Amino acid sequence: MQSSDETTVYVAKPAVHDSAHKHVAGEARYVDDMAEPAGLLHLCFGLSSKPHATLDGIDLDAVRAAPGVVQVFTAADIPGDNDVGAMGLGDEPLLAADRVLYVGQPIFLVAATTRDAARRAAKLGRIRYGELPAILDIDAARAKRDLVCTPLTLRRGDPQRAIAQAPRKLASRMRVGGQEHFYLEGQVALALPGEDGDVLVHCSTQHPTEVQHVIARVLGQANHTATVELRRMGGGFGGKETQANGFAAAAGLVARLTGRPAKIRPDRDDDMVITGKRHDFDIGFQVGFDEQGQILGVEFDYAARAGFSADLSGPVTDRALFHCDNAYFYPHVEASSLPLRTHTQSNTAFRGFGGPQGMLGAERVIEEIAYALGLDPLEVRKRNLYGATERNVTPYHQTLRDDLLPGLIDELETRSDYQARRAAIRDFNARSKTIRRGIALTPVKFGISFTHTPYNQAGALLHVYRDGSVQLNHGGTEMGQGLHVKILQIVAETLQIDPAQIRLAPTSTGKIPNTSATAASSGADLNGMAARNAALAVRTRLAEFAAERSQVPPDSVTFEPGFIRVGGEAIPFAVVVEQAYQARVQLSATGFYRTPRIHWNRSEGKGDPFFYFAYGAAVSEAAVDLLTGENRILRTDILHDAGRSLNPAIDIGQIEGGFVQGMGWLTTEELVWDKQGRLRTHAPSTYKIPACSDRPRDFRVHLLDRPNREETIYRSKAVGEPPLMLAMSALHAISDAVASVADYKTCPRLDPPATPEAILNAIERIKP
Repeated sequence: MQSSDETTVYVAKPAVHDSAHKHVAGEARYVDDMAEPAGLLHLCFGLSSKPHATLDGIDLDAVRAAPGVVQVFTAADIPGDNDVGAMGLGDEPLLAADRVLYVGQPIFLVAATTRDAARRAAKLGRIRYGELPAILDIDAARAKRDLVCTPLTLRRGDPQRAIAQAPRKLASRMRVGGQEHFYLEGQVALALPGEDGDVLVHCSTQHPTEVQHVIARVLGQANHTATVELRRMGGGFGGKETQANGFAAAAGLVARLTGRPAKIRPDRDDDMVITGKRHDFDIGFQVGFDEQGQILGVEFDYAARAGFSADLSGPVTDRALFHCDNAYFYPHVEASSLPLRTHTQSNTAFRGFGGPQGMLGAERVIEEIAYALGLDPLEVRKRNLYGATERNVTPYHQTLRDDLLPGLIDELETRSDYQARRAAIRDFNARSKTIRRGIALTPVKFGISFTHTPYNQAGALLHVYRDGSVQLNHGGTEMGQGLHVKILQIVAETLQIDPAQIRLAPTSTGKIPNTSATAASSGADLNGMAARNAALAVRTRLAEFAAERSQVPPDSVTFEPGFIRVGGEAIPFAVVVEQAYQARVQLSATGFYRTPRIHWNRSEGKGDPFFYFAYGAAVSEAAVDLLTGENRILRTDILHDAGRSLNPAIDIGQIEGGFVQGMGWLTTEELVWDKQGRLRTHAPSTYKIPACSDRPRDFRVHLLDRPNREETIYRSKAVGEPPLMLAMSALHAISDAVASVADYKTCPRLDPPATPEAILNAIERIKP
């Protein structure tokens, strides 16, 4: 590994996204852009209209007789296990067999000669239901206490005693809404049958290996009979980590049983109705603190609507607990999860993976304490930050070794002119009757690594061809986040060749086996290291060959841009490669990496689940109309820790995008189910994601210039998920504006999403 202060040519530099020109020109190929093979069958699911019911009769005669229909499939046609669940628990059928568990659950599958024919036919199924009681929300599920998986409790010290003996104490609850992924490219899969039962599936997924395993499971075949491949996704955000499984399995099933290619691409409404969302949470807490606002003890309970099956609700609710501290040290703490089963879509991974919900609980505690004591919330935040030896242990007993937040917050407070602006906002609010402004500075501490330890590994396969060009396969997936361009930079730096000489091949389970999901912000950390190790293997062989050929010591051979210097002679890279080929030197290599030092004992609630932490902070200023509840984010200043950024241009873009997506979750995006369990916000017309005009009018993003203390790839840090949580500053800025109605003496308890209705309700609740 190169040292963090070594001069580099290709990494730690801005570089254009490798597909940017294709995106702009409309030339980037996605699964739906692939040429459709002869004999293609188009697929469409027939969906449940009841949230919980027995299937007393399935009449598909009209479906089979519909124009263009070739075949219709039910659960009885599945040759293997009828299970597409991420955990393999048998609780998530591809096609419902004897009962349905949510509105929108697939019951049958239509294969037709056109997509339009399949969609029309799928509406003709006649289902006879025996309706059963449906549990639709957290309150009803809590009363039932039916859990989809084993809950977790983290505990350190004696929080009950600390709270009881504290000079001040309070208790409260908050609700946190869910979020639709709203990837631009919807779920899609194209399956091609092969020989001996083989099937090749082109699929928009963040986890090709899991899709491969699920397809094989459904077909009752070995994993090696299914190959999953993709070049890029049009967005994922966690919604294609497990939710792609059913669509890919459906395509694979039809291709295998009919011997014809099969493709499924649901429309946006069906996509949103079928797939899971970010978990909504009900968070309760009680906290004991002193007159200076320092927390002495705290207890949390995090109840989540998991949906009808386990999916990833266990890991998601675990990570919520891992981040119930956010940036703050709790001398005594207990936090418990409650992953509750409901008759709604099975909620799943979403950028941050439970961490954002965990942090919102922590920030509400800070806000409650600040209003109780009449303090600036920023002061309470700073007084509770992690610190020296006695104040650096998390609720899961991991010791912080790299806390950057105290200095980072001070720098951002100065850079954003926070104190002067806060005073000016108070003066403005004292004079304004209808428009109020607010400001908030919130920090982020986010753990980087999969908490499922085996996922912290990656592989790569690198070929150097005789003309000096290079092809690389790695296990990560590109969903627009710039992973591929970072990998290109890493390999270019290792071999000292122009990135234009390198081709990143589509991600394929046939080339890189047993890949981990591109999730947990780990894509560059894991796959970058694996790619570098593969390139280093070839580089070492070339250096040894060149040294032996020229009779010089191997350590005198150096790699320079485009050349390999051997004994003072600069030889073009391609020339040395051809010479090595002629001498029968292997020019292909695999690379492997596993994250060091991490471990986690879930039963004890102890361990070091994270390799390192990414930090950041944001200051947002908001304006709120007291008459309508409408609001605007006027300005946001961000200072974010990306370590030694592999690509500052890409990382700043990720920070901007993550913040806006988080702001949408916390302010405008609202999921609504009716009393019949039907998702009513299932299209752009009813679900409001942020528009360009919703972004902060004045948006200032800076990277903290600080290499990672841990030995990551070129001392960089992950940037995928942590920026989303910077949007907490927008929610708390709006809350600060609302608090002015009661002269800042009452906590507004503004639960997200802070829609105009929610803001007006909060104003009404606290106004004198």
